Order: sequence, then C-alpha cells, then structure tokens
Amino acid sequence: MIVVAGESLIDLVPDGAPGPLAPLLPRPGGGPYNTAVALGRLGADVAFCSRVSTDVFGEALVERLVAAGVATGLVQRGPEPTTLAVAAVGPDGSARYGFYVEGTADRLFELPERLPEGVRAVAFGTCSLALEPGASAYEALLRRSAREGLLTLLDPNVRPGLIPDADAYRKRFAGWLPDVSLLKVSEEDTAWLGGSPAEWATAGPAAVVLTRGGDGLTVFTREYEVSVPGVRVPVVDTIGAGDTVNAALLHGLAGRMPDALDRTDWHELLTFAARAAAVTCTRAGAEPPYAHELIDG
Repeated sequence: MIVVAGESLIDLVPDGAPGPLAPLLPRPGGGPYNTAVALGRLGADVAFCSRVSTDVFGEALVERLVAAGVATGLVQRGPEPTTLAVAAVGPDGSARYGFYVEGTADRLFELPERLPEGVRAVAFGTCSLALEPGASAYEALLRRSAREGLLTLLDPNVRPGLIPDADAYRKRFAGWLPDVSLLKVSEEDTAWLGGSPAEWATAGPAAVVLTRGGDGLTVFTREYEVSVPGVRVPVVDTIGAGDTVNAALLHGLAGRMPDALDRTDWHELLTFAARAAAVTCTRAGAEPPYAHELIDG
C-alpha cells in the first residue's frame, strides 16, 4: 500500500471567461489529494492520510477519494471549514494561487498512532508541510516512516504566499532531506529553494526528479542523470500535472526503492510519468488519467 499524507482543498478555477471577476468553478484539489486520486485511478493500492472537514466540500472530497478507489481509514474528520485555493490561470495554462487557510480542517491534522500493515511508501508535500500545527505532525510522520525503512517521497510544491519565513522554511526543507528517499521538485521550486537537484541528491534522497514543464523530466542520482522529453499536447491548464508525476513515479516503482533502478529503468519510469502528466494538462483542473488511458502510447 502507498499512503499519501497531506492536505485536501477546493480549487476555485476560472470558467474560461475573460477578466479578473470571471465566475469560479469549485474543483477538488490539493497536491497530496490529487496524488492520491491519481494513484487510485492508476490502480494502485493507496490510502489518504489527512484531516478533512465535515462541511459540504469535505463530503465531496471524501466521495471522490472513494470513487477513485482510495482508502479513507486514515482520514480524520472535523467541523472546521475546508481550505480554499483561488486559481488564476495564465495564457500558457500555468496556475497561480491565493489561499484561504485560517482555521481550516487540514491544519489540525494529528500524527496517527500507526500506519496499516503492508505500507511500503508514504508521500508528503505542498501546504501541509508549511502550515502549523499540522506541519509538525506531518514532519513527525515523515521521520517515523523513514526510520521504519519505508520509501518516502517529498514534493515541496512550494507556495510562497503561505510561507511567512522563507529562510526558516528553506532550513527546514534541508533538514527533511536525510529522511527522504525520492525528492520531486519543479524548476520553480528549485529556483525558490535556492539549491540544485544534484546537490540535494547528495543530502539524503537516492534520487531527485526535476520537472521541466513541457520540456520533460530529469532524474539526478549520485552517479548519473537521465532525461526524457515532454509530451506535446494542447494544454488546457497545468493544475495537477506535478501531482500526477508523483503518482506515476510511486506506481511505477512497484515496491522498488529508487536506488534499485538503473538508467534504463529510470528512462521508462520518467517516460510513463511524462505521458501521465500530459493527459492531465489536456483537462481543466486536476483530472489525472486512468490506467487504460496510458496503454499503448
């Protein structure tokens, strides 16, 4: 089983009309949540670990997890409101966000006593590692999972507007790396964090995957680099594309640790991730592909 730990929220996405006051459509979102849904659609044995509101948005979020085949036994529930993220989509399909997070349910996540038997990997990232008090609980889960020998994936998916002290966050990020098996970062993350994938690959992770937008993906290990091109598609928006990469990597590893892969394995895995992310980009909002959509090309 793969456990994805982190926030769920509602993305408010423009409906395509011009102007800053275009109508907004509510869509389920949150980096970890999207990763869990994508894993479920790929056919993985996956569970979501978070705190979700009991409001109408929270009910819709849980229903979508169930529909994707994601186990919800690790989902804590509470009456606090659901986090909202207002998206502004640029001409190239990229998205910027404004967040409404004060007093929301996902911030009150508590460390579970234990994870189920059979868990082999745990994924972390995005807002959940930046917003206290939940951030400390997720960090504790990351460190405990690493001590237990589980594969740990970290996708910082940095949202600068949610980080009150950038230097403190960068220091905290560096402190996570010894407990991370696989780090996934975007070019934007890398620029903001102020390091390099090659540098981070010597600080703990067995591999660092860099997403380069439409140009593809590159993996950095301590011995080599492997790159694959992006898949050219008509882009509606890029919401959820990086989360789909996370899911494709975890699913494609199939129980292996990152340092067990050779160059050929990485080329195949990155190609699969690029194809999966490309499908997501052809759809509005975070709508990752199902396994059957990735067969034969």
